[in-house]
Amino acid sequence: MRVLVLGATGRLGQMTKWAWKGRLNVQSIWHMRKNVPPPEWVSFDILTDKAALAEACANADAVLNLTGIVPARPEDLHLNRQLAEAVQQQIGARPHFLASSASVYGRAGGLCREEDSVHPVAPYGQAKLDMERAVLAMPQNRVTCLRIGNVAGADQILGGAAQGRAMVLDQFDDGTTPKRSYIGPMTLGRVLGDLLQAAGQGADLPGVINIAAPGAVEMGALLDAGGWDWTARPAPPTAIGEVTLDITRLSRFTRLDPVSGTAPALVAEWRAYEQAQHLTP
Repeated sequence: MRVLVLGATGRLGQMTKWAWKGRLNVQSIWHMRKNVPPPEWVSFDILTDKAALAEACANADAVLNLTGIVPARPEDLHLNRQLAEAVQQQIGARPHFLASSASVYGRAGGLCREEDSVHPVAPYGQAKLDMERAVLAMPQNRVTCLRIGNVAGADQILGGAAQGRAMVLDQFDDGTTPKRSYIGPMTLGRVLGDLLQAAGQGADLPGVINIAAPGAVEMGALLDAGGWDWTARPAPPTAIGEVTLDITRLSRFTRLDPVSGTAPALVAEWRAYEQAQHLTP
């Protein structure tokens, strides 16, 4: 099976490449937007070089689309939809796994299921929802939108602490800090690989799948597991205590270790990834 990974130089792309190395029985074609690519890489701008995009898609059996505009660039968030549409126009009936975000659930709180109505409040979540709806409505559609929860190390908690930021967390009256669904870099890579393998075997994949490890973890527990100091502040009335992604759909295509969503396991996966990056020439 040949898999084209678009946006492979981003944080999730780098984590996926590390997780797959020597562990996944697929031929991977990695994409970057500019610069001269090394072997097994292709380089082109998705929005301006349609011929190169079409050729890359034609050489793949499936596409893992990790491209996207981050919240730090709010003026460009509309490009999330344009990027996804451009890929779908070229991919035809091939499986297209498109990175979305749990932020589409907005202030839902509690357990979030894919079939639930969604009401994103942040511009990033709204942009991702617009992207999902646009691509799912396109013809020859074999799109699966991946509503990815917090990824350990690519998030604002572990990632921020590792960069030396002073961490301040909301704390509720019961002493807890916000709980969120997380997934570690290695588990994320394995889950993505399992979904691709399922598609290659002809599985009927749904249009939307939550991507997370089982359960939810307190942000304070994550920082404690990593040995970082943090300061508590009273949670405002608008603070969301818990957002847990329901992974019933995901569990049809992969097996998840219950421990993988705990704070020590998440920190360990992230540190293994970080150590590997420092050892890479």
